[in-house]
Amino acid sequence: MLSRRSFLFTASTLLAQKRRPNVLFIATDDLNNALACYGHPVVKTPNLDRLAARGVRFDRAYTQFALCSPSRSSLMTGLGPDTTQVYNLTKHFRSVLPDVVTLGQCAQKNGYFTARVGKIYHYGNPGQIGTNGLDDEPTWNQRINPKGIDKAEEPKVTNHTPGKGLGSSISFYASPAPDEEHTDGMVAAETIQLLEKHQKEPFFLAAGFYRPHCPYIAPKKYFDLYPPEKLEPIPFTEGEDTIAPPWAYWTKPPNWNMTRRQQQEDLQAYYASISFVDANVGKLLDALDRLGLTENTVIVFWSDHGYGTGEHGQWMKQTVFEAATRVPLLMAGPGVTAKGKGCPRTVELLDLYPTLADLCGFTQVPGNLHGVSLRPLLRNPQAKWDRPAISQVSRNRNQQADSLQGYSIRTERYRYTEWAGGQEGVELYDYQADPKEMQNLGKSDRHAKLRGELQSKLREITKSRGRRLP
Repeated sequence: MLSRRSFLFTASTLLAQKRRPNVLFIATDDLNNALACYGHPVVKTPNLDRLAARGVRFDRAYTQFALCSPSRSSLMTGLGPDTTQVYNLTKHFRSVLPDVVTLGQCAQKNGYFTARVGKIYHYGNPGQIGTNGLDDEPTWNQRINPKGIDKAEEPKVTNHTPGKGLGSSISFYASPAPDEEHTDGMVAAETIQLLEKHQKEPFFLAAGFYRPHCPYIAPKKYFDLYPPEKLEPIPFTEGEDTIAPPWAYWTKPPNWNMTRRQQQEDLQAYYASISFVDANVGKLLDALDRLGLTENTVIVFWSDHGYGTGEHGQWMKQTVFEAATRVPLLMAGPGVTAKGKGCPRTVELLDLYPTLADLCGFTQVPGNLHGVSLRPLLRNPQAKWDRPAISQVSRNRNQQADSLQGYSIRTERYRYTEWAGGQEGVELYDYQADPKEMQNLGKSDRHAKLRGELQSKLREITKSRGRRLP
């Protein structure tokens, strides 16, 4: 005969099993894949490591567009940039797709409470912190826009690229203010309050952190973790910025002519911002544990794109090199049976929408999503998988916005990129032999067959996602 305590435990367990899983959707801004929970020898991310140990770490996850708004619009609609037609930081996808059902709307249709705290869709960061930015109101039942002391501290930053606006600069400040007074600290606190308030109903809660996006403002204790004199900038070799066609490079001149010491200070500040985000993620994980929600909550951690920190002399995003297109992606919780495993398969941020719909048992899901469910890889990260990843960026040519596109296809071994359909140059890299992208095989006769196969596959996929080909 069951004791009363055993009976209550069994009943609560059965109730949890019947309830649809919650979703905690954690986003960061401008996070380099290799610097978080991927065994980096310097950067400290104990909480992301903890999350990775609970689930699957996607080692080859890629953004659809290495710029904030195009990437986020694509992820949240489940549609590629050529369908949303968002290539910049000002256009809203509903001006093209007024009736599209976003991921948050889909959750609502399936009985979920949806809310976001901070940046999920695009904000001008830091200019629009504290506002709705370029948000999509129908996606959410509730929206919260924190604004912390870092906004007031912006005049105190050191700027190593003084000709650039603050949101595009390499600038930083080691703040004396505690975590809780910063915008990202407030994102964590507000998200925890939502967890507490809505813990008894199915929820889709999105926590959008603003760091490590510039300016790199974080509490000083995180800066202290990384003495700049101990940090090694990525070396740049003369002529390295001519390996690919000129359109491939965004940072001109290389490293913006920053000195070695400046680059060391920039890395210190960027690493500090990452550790600050990690600490806030830890608070969310602790809250789930405290509330008894961990076992029934799908946790997703992602960044909108990667981030260059000196590779090829490039900083930030807006390239289709590996540093800018590869993103951190972690998933844990119900349906994720492979614990603490890394997945080597190429996946896309587009895949998150159908994956969450699958894991949560959504019955009303749009039929035109461009991604696929990652459930097989959440069970077996080594499962057979034949889907490459597609990324793109835009370049201005002849003063006409978005007049030149660079499209890139990434398989587990290769990347093929073409600019203006190949008319402005092509790139081909073999990551098995050349992980640092130092040998462009785009004109190699020996690789003509491979190049043709990848070009054909790239055009097949991008055409199906709205690309207009000649």
